[in-house]
Amino acid sequence: MSEGTMHQPAQRDQSDQQRAKRLSRVLVCAAAVPVMLIAAGCSSDSGSGDGANKENAGSDLTATASAAPTVQAAAYKKLPEPCQVLSKKTLTDLVPKGATSGKEGTSSDTASRGSCSWTSLDNNGVKGSQFRWLNVSLLRFDSSQTQGEGDKLAQAYYAKQVQEAQSVTGAKNAKSVPVAGAGDEATAVRYDLKKKEGAFKQQTVVARVENVVVTIDYNGAGLAGEKAPSADALTKAAEKAAKEAVAAVTTANGTGSAPVSPSPSPSASKSASKAASTAPSPSATKKS
Repeated sequence: MSEGTMHQPAQRDQSDQQRAKRLSRVLVCAAAVPVMLIAAGCSSDSGSGDGANKENAGSDLTATASAAPTVQAAAYKKLPEPCQVLSKKTLTDLVPKGATSGKEGTSSDTASRGSCSWTSLDNNGVKGSQFRWLNVSLLRFDSSQTQGEGDKLAQAYYAKQVQEAQSVTGAKNAKSVPVAGAGDEATAVRYDLKKKEGAFKQQTVVARVENVVVTIDYNGAGLAGEKAPSADALTKAAEKAAKEAVAAVTTANGTGSAPVSPSPSPSASKSASKAASTAPSPSATKKS
């Protein structure tokens, strides 16, 4: 056998090995093509899904925003001058010796809160004297998305004021009655309160008109031997003052006369049935 013949099998083996390698590379590339296509397809689907999700998310946000409840705007935007809410005649009846002595309380926001007080002392010498004290308080509530509607906030404050008036430490002969014709709801609370200066007849009338609460505090006493005033007369005077103050609120907001309730509201009737308890009242501490 020649040398050339000896080398032929080796050359064929090398050729076979080279063909096998080329075939292997072809198969690997062929197998890689579907994988790449599949990957590209998945990537395309994922992108489409993200767009759809973003679109759906945007729609959900829009729907949520449009579905958010709208808070009704408060009916009244301002308050009258607190020392001008009562007529001269009414002041003369309630505080005869102090009708022109109105003292306005300090307020950082006069559109939301205000007050005015009057003091009257009718000195009859050795026969004693008649004392009267009157205070008008006005509080207005705005509507807000976080706290709710102004008239609802005013209702809650109204109920709190009535409860405080009914819960004065040391109060005797307490009585609560609903008041008609003073806004949307009103309650008069009266009681006797003994102080070091004498026996005082206390009247508190709380009235609500829309988003404003009006509180009238009125007390009287016969001092140094003078006869005590009539509780009925003082209550009637306080109710008159409350009605005037409510009317002043509505007039200040350009709505004419105050709305008149044909009958007491359920909350007022419930308040009227409560007896005085023993919690202190901030307003009562100012009377002496």
